[in-house]
Amino acid sequence: MKDKLNLGIAGNIGVGKTTLTEKLSQDLGFSAIYESVIDNPYLSDFYTNMSRWSFNLQIYFLYTRFEAQVRLLKSNDNFIQDRTIYEDKEIFAANLLELGHMSDRDFKTYCELFNAMLKFIKKPDLIIYLQANTDTLMSRIKNRKRDYESDISSEYIHSLNIYYDRWINKLPSEDVLIIKTDDFDIFNDTDFYDNIVNNIKSRIYGE
Repeated sequence: MKDKLNLGIAGNIGVGKTTLTEKLSQDLGFSAIYESVIDNPYLSDFYTNMSRWSFNLQIYFLYTRFEAQVRLLKSNDNFIQDRTIYEDKEIFAANLLELGHMSDRDFKTYCELFNAMLKFIKKPDLIIYLQANTDTLMSRIKNRKRDYESDISSEYIHSLNIYYDRWINKLPSEDVLIIKTDDFDIFNDTDFYDNIVNNIKSRIYGE
């Protein structure tokens, strides 16, 4: 078995990354890195005024993900990460630039910092991409009733989905496991979940 295996759970807002990260970490015996959401000092402001707070928010996410990954890489633990550091640049920052919510200057600075950080981390052994359509994501976002997400528009979620598909399609197929989640209930669809676990083990252990 490889040392210090690193799995990344990728996917749009509301797709179910945190729930799957928690369950897989328990069933695989991996440490978990969760996205900093509840204690994020910029998230609520960002959804109120994206142009003002986009750079601050992206820097915060980049720093917290980098710090957590470096910390676990120094340990002997295998770990699974709720959203990868690559999504910060390839999806969210790039989308904010295209939508006009991040300036060219801020995006350039952000990318330079991102590229410097990549020298100190290890890419995931496998990216598990959770895929869902915009309607499914909006329904899940609404149902979890987070105040700071109340202003998220379907247009924003749809634009992120486009960026996710572009990014995933650029990656080598052997590095990605794509899971369609529109009809997946992790708490009740046990056969589907067991198949996910078996696929992951096959990819990372060669079982």
